[in-house]
Amino acid sequence: SVAHLGLAARLWSVALGPAALTGRFPALSPDALLWDPRHTFPDDLWLSSAATLRATAGNIREAVQYGHLVPLAEAIHRDGPLSDRLLWGNAGSALAGSLRELVAWAREHGRPDVSGRARALVAELFDHPDLRNTGGPHDTAFRRRSCCLYYRCPAGGLCGDCVFESA
Repeated sequence: SVAHLGLAARLWSVALGPAALTGRFPALSPDALLWDPRHTFPDDLWLSSAATLRATAGNIREAVQYGHLVPLAEAIHRDGPLSDRLLWGNAGSALAGSLRELVAWAREHGRPDVSGRARALVAELFDHPDLRNTGGPHDTAFRRRSCCLYYRCPAGGLCGDCVFESA
């Protein structure tokens, strides 16, 4: 679950940041997104293509949600018993976290235009059945409606948008 959450966060943020800043984002084609399997976690991702797409919520959804998160969930289901609710909760949490970081960056750099574009894209992305009920509100104050199970990891605890009030 934690690896899924981390990958979802990387994917949403690498799409959302450039989309809000420039109006384009990396195409994120699954065959062009690479990682080093010698590592135990897909921390370091890189693209082998410089292709970009126009920044619409539909294009971001196609690239991230359908291009990566749906196939990743299918692979996880083949190997383990994590629920769809948990995985989509991770995706929603990662999307809201990406927005939170981008809004903070925009505030620090005096770029309300970037914050506005990011908020609009995220609102549209959350308006999908897979993401709509993962938590709320659909902005920087997002709180999950499912548990990512991080508290079960050694030295784990509650995540920043945890459904639980306390451990």
